[in-house]
Amino acid sequence: MTEIDPIAGLAARARAACLDLARLTEVPGEITRTFLSPPARDVTAYLSAWAAELGLSVRVDAAGNLRARREGPTPDAPTLYLGSHVDTVPNAGAFDGVLGVTLAFAVAGALRDTPLPFALELLAFSEEEGVRFGVPFIGSRALTGTLDPLLTLEDARGVSVRGALEAYGLDPAELPGARVSGPSVGFLEFHIEQGPVLQAAGASVGVVSAVAGQDRLLLDFAGQASHAGTTPMAHRRDALAAAARFAVAAEDLARSVPGLVATVGVMTARPGAINVIPGEAHCTLDIRHEHDPVRAGALDTLLEAAQGFAQERGVTLTVTHKMAQPAVPMAPAFRDGLRRAAAQVGQRAPDLVSGAGHDAMILADVMPAAMLFLRSPNALSHHPDEMAEPEDVEAALRIGVAFVQDLAAQGGR
Repeated sequence: MTEIDPIAGLAARARAACLDLARLTEVPGEITRTFLSPPARDVTAYLSAWAAELGLSVRVDAAGNLRARREGPTPDAPTLYLGSHVDTVPNAGAFDGVLGVTLAFAVAGALRDTPLPFALELLAFSEEEGVRFGVPFIGSRALTGTLDPLLTLEDARGVSVRGALEAYGLDPAELPGARVSGPSVGFLEFHIEQGPVLQAAGASVGVVSAVAGQDRLLLDFAGQASHAGTTPMAHRRDALAAAARFAVAAEDLARSVPGLVATVGVMTARPGAINVIPGEAHCTLDIRHEHDPVRAGALDTLLEAAQGFAQERGVTLTVTHKMAQPAVPMAPAFRDGLRRAAAQVGQRAPDLVSGAGHDAMILADVMPAAMLFLRSPNALSHHPDEMAEPEDVEAALRIGVAFVQDLAAQGGR
């Protein structure tokens, strides 16, 4: 009889658990599970049952995060955290966020009988996507003590974050108890890549070097609406033409600077008639890079170009900076540890930058943090056809187990 590989079995369970949890949805026929929606209770129950199998204690903190814990050998032992988020975007795939949670449980299962010099805490963050309240990371912000300023935000129905917590049966006054306390070894997050880099490299997994910094801006071009047939080209003040030149300039610059991405994701024009020169144009800019000086220099170049396009056409430009998020490098020692673990199990794990934000970037403010990406077939994510291949899930689990064992051999340092 062929002996069953326990790691392979746990990897299969982690993947299957994602498909089980995908059935817990607000909208029948699709995967939609927003912050503190009714299916969140079912997710908590499912994961709590798994935690009980593993002999872990379970609590739900004041932000709705499920926290399953294996205590350390002494009361003052540090804690290693593993996990990700369980909320989704509307009509999502089954693996974004959730796979990082189920793989954390699988790691704990693989090491159940292995002595460790630190505690393990598995985290299922209640919110990361920013769908309900327009601001992400409600779950992980609770662990860093930065959630309070968001409590007054309201969703589309006028319910505040505070009100949503209370309606779910949670007490916002207990949020200080959700903060990380005591010494920390660090945080490891498994996550699907959500992009094409690993697939193009033929690699199952990759080590995240940094979460890219990003700026988001609104650009308002104001010219003069007038008749499309009777206004000569030399006399026009076409706001949309200036905005269009800007959009192409953003693409051209991003193509010429390694690692830079720039996106004009929204563009509108008024009055919006086929025979009227646009007097107003409004567009957005999202620009990202792993190195803040590179991003800042590119942004300065683009805004200078935008002013030039406006002036050439007698158009005024107003720029509103909506967000500036610095890049977040992942902890070098943890990155090295992931590379060693990958080599130990026979996997290539190339470095790559995360262009999307993740909970690891929030926890990096208070402890060492690292991410291991899994290949995304066809680069699909935030889509019902999102996938994670069984062999990639198994590779990630083997690396995760070897990584934790390596940390243990070093005494949790």
